[in-house]
Amino acid sequence: MNDPGHRILIVEDEPALADLLEDYLQAAGFLTTTLREGNGVVEAVRSDPPDLMLLDLMLPGKDGLEICREVRAFSDLPIVMVTARVEEIDRLLGLELGADDYICKPYSPREVVLRVKAILRRLRPATEPVPSSEKLALDESRFSARFQGVTLELTPVEFRLLKAFADQPGRVYSRAQLMNHLYTDQRVVSDRTVDTHVKNLRKKLNAVTPDEEVIRSIYGVGYKLELPL
Repeated sequence: MNDPGHRILIVEDEPALADLLEDYLQAAGFLTTTLREGNGVVEAVRSDPPDLMLLDLMLPGKDGLEICREVRAFSDLPIVMVTARVEEIDRLLGLELGADDYICKPYSPREVVLRVKAILRRLRPATEPVPSSEKLALDESRFSARFQGVTLELTPVEFRLLKAFADQPGRVYSRAQLMNHLYTDQRVVSDRTVDTHVKNLRKKLNAVTPDEEVIRSIYGVGYKLELPL
């Protein structure tokens, strides 16, 4: 069962698809709100934040990528991009802007429900705490991270990436190994997508310690985490 009060914002301009998603999500125990155009979405998220947003890429008014960019400027709300444009650049761009996942049309509404449940499940309290240190502390029960005493604003994907590094500091991870930590559904994504998530995480860590490279690139192999002394 889902936690009571989980609210899903559906941003979809095709009425039949929006109604179908509403029906399946409500049957799964979620509360839903639907918007049919891009204008007003950012304001709606800001004034009454949902627990997750299903965001269509192609919308009348403001498009999904612009909405994602604006929401990420003030919120870590989980965002699942929904798109009929399957070119890799669109997928990559959506992830670069801070989307947590994407689903390509045509899709099974059951798949959408499973993806939503999977993302929200990662935000629930875990039975075991994540190993932590004074320099880097990860709290999976709150899905939060502190680095050098500074709270990091991370997306779910970035948190999972940092957890993988933190579990074995100094270990060199290949892109394929990191991909297994980021996605549990065996999807195929490009190395560039992994690189994008690493770049975004590295930027947030470097903002705390600008003189130290915490995530290091190992040429021809992958990446590793080196905590400052």
